[in-house]
Amino acid sequence: MSEKSRGRVTIPTNLDVVPETIDILKRWGADAIRDCDGTEFPTELTKVGAKIYSTYYTTRKDNAWAKQNPDEVQQCYIMTGFHTATGEALSIPLMQGVSPELMQVNERDDPARWWEVIDRTAGEPLPAQAWHYENGRVVIPAPEAYHDYTVSFLAYLIWDPVHMYNAVVNDWKDFEHQITFDVRQPKTHKFTMERLRRFIQEHPYVNVIRYTTFFHQFTLVFDELKREKYVDWYGYSASVSPYILEQFEQEAGYPFRPEYIIDQGYYNNQYRVPGKEFRDFMAFQRREVARLAKEMVDITHELGCEAMMFLGDHWIGTEPFMPEFATIGIDSVVGSVGNGSTLRLISDIPGVKYTEGRFLPYFFPDTFHEGGDPVREAKENWVTARRAILRSPIDRIGYGGYLKLALDFPEFVDYIESVCDEFRTLYDNIKGTTPYCVKTVAVLNAWGKARSWGCHMVHHALYQKQNYSYAGVIEALSGAPFDVKFISFEDIEADPALLDAVDVIINVGDGDTAHTGGVWWEKPAVAAAIKGFIHRGGGFIGVGEPAGHQYQGRYLQLATAMGVEKETGFTLNYDKYNWEEHPGHFILADCTKEMDFGEGKKSIYALEGAQVLVQREKEVQMAVNEFGAGRTVYISGLPYSFENSRVLYRSILWAARAEEELHRWFSSNFNVEVHAYVKNGKYCVVNNTYEPQVTTVYKGDGSCFELAMEANEIRWYEI
Repeated sequence: MSEKSRGRVTIPTNLDVVPETIDILKRWGADAIRDCDGTEFPTELTKVGAKIYSTYYTTRKDNAWAKQNPDEVQQCYIMTGFHTATGEALSIPLMQGVSPELMQVNERDDPARWWEVIDRTAGEPLPAQAWHYENGRVVIPAPEAYHDYTVSFLAYLIWDPVHMYNAVVNDWKDFEHQITFDVRQPKTHKFTMERLRRFIQEHPYVNVIRYTTFFHQFTLVFDELKREKYVDWYGYSASVSPYILEQFEQEAGYPFRPEYIIDQGYYNNQYRVPGKEFRDFMAFQRREVARLAKEMVDITHELGCEAMMFLGDHWIGTEPFMPEFATIGIDSVVGSVGNGSTLRLISDIPGVKYTEGRFLPYFFPDTFHEGGDPVREAKENWVTARRAILRSPIDRIGYGGYLKLALDFPEFVDYIESVCDEFRTLYDNIKGTTPYCVKTVAVLNAWGKARSWGCHMVHHALYQKQNYSYAGVIEALSGAPFDVKFISFEDIEADPALLDAVDVIINVGDGDTAHTGGVWWEKPAVAAAIKGFIHRGGGFIGVGEPAGHQYQGRYLQLATAMGVEKETGFTLNYDKYNWEEHPGHFILADCTKEMDFGEGKKSIYALEGAQVLVQREKEVQMAVNEFGAGRTVYISGLPYSFENSRVLYRSILWAARAEEELHRWFSSNFNVEVHAYVKNGKYCVVNNTYEPQVTTVYKGDGSCFELAMEANEIRWYEI
């Protein structure tokens, strides 16, 4: 194997696969080896010339310390279910529906100070003297009859949630539950820094300390049957303790309430519009986590190792697109690549020396079992991520899990060898240059940069029935020739001029969620800034229920600009007449079949003057409108597909009044895409399918040629 075809690949190993690891190292051209959860690194592999990653857990894998210091075990805020009073004393069991192996009620710290009992019918907390705690229950002696009550309480995480997840998925037997300790607290802070120094000194063969991650686990709760009950990859509810919250109170200047985290039981998940107090808490946590993480990174560098952060597990407080992250000084970030969006979530991170994607499937028994088809999953994963790599490449790829399982599937081993070679070719051709971008697109929601590329995402790029029609928009953008930004309503409120650098705004999601804005539309300055942007010539694309919030006689707050509105039952008395379809529109020109809107939307109708592109049973699914000098596009939903990606591409061009720019670095066949790297003097044509394709390829000057492509083929050309 030539030197050019080696490198940029990381593989896992274990004690029982040493010769096989060396063989895979050569076949895949890997230059780095890593250990995995529950494995040890073989001494024989320290001398093969590969860079060695060691997974390092800052918050677990030292149960002796956790048991000696139970007061500094990590904690989590959790809310009970709703309990209805019937006129007698109400007794609420705290741990009902929660695994007792995962959590334990915190009985050390004063419940009256740190817990909250809320009358949910009245929406008010009860005074501390109106309830008391005894034997795992909160008792309310004199509740209001037929009012609902909940208890928000602190619990210790006595089993690390990810360790529990791995144990359940892999059906581990006869092992010790790893307890999660809190590095933020004084004794554990001191112990952790000494522990880190000792670990690095005792492992001189290690080149990269792969932190998994730093301090606070995203919210992951299991029930009594060890079933996943609640998961939020962005959740902050497991980043709390009285010690931390007292510090927050001193900085914020106001008392902390559990409700700032609990949020009526929604836990401020990504669909909730975050209030000021929660945004304050997030910012406080980012600063404190960054300060402490920097201390560990400085030790890592002092002792001659690189510091790598895994984007997952205990990553809360290290949002990589926020300014605090850059102060940590981390060398690299590695994360799981489930699709193009998760690829960009990693590859676009600023201020690190390199990024690495952990590709799927993980070498776990849920995929690598008799009758399993890991090749199919690997092909889907690679071809989906490749679109995004061609826009913004990660620097390395790799795989995780247990290598022994993968070796039982020789076709899989062969396929990954081809993936590694192809990745290195892509990287050599495109790294260091900005690909051709047609327009600048801003995704607008209440989170902004904090959720860059993570909109509507479940961990590992899973989708829910209610969000795949929206996540498809972000996925399509991940591999499209646009400069994509993520902005918040708060950003616009602070500086409306930032919209001057944007061609098209995209607002995607259900009404009254963080993704569409909710109460932000009640702020006149924000609403006016966005309408003014459109009226002066900007483009706007709304998907689902854009700007959806019932206020001042409107549900879709941009109804006048978009030319569509939703019937919420308040305007049934108004007749609607605009149902004529215009199927020959520029946006629909490449469609080969009936548009797929996914879940779509009901009750959307067009106002006079708008053009309906698609309506079904007098419910508008797609429409366009002109507002002043600007243009808007409404789409009820857009699941990811190559055909829908083309629809979004054309929608952006039409909204930006740039239809004449269509035939530049363009493929007539939407299964094939063209990516140009003008600075490097190269462009490529890529077949995104596993079938042969024929297309007309348009170059930057508008000239074109016909091309027949093999399945999954990439052709490189000089400009």
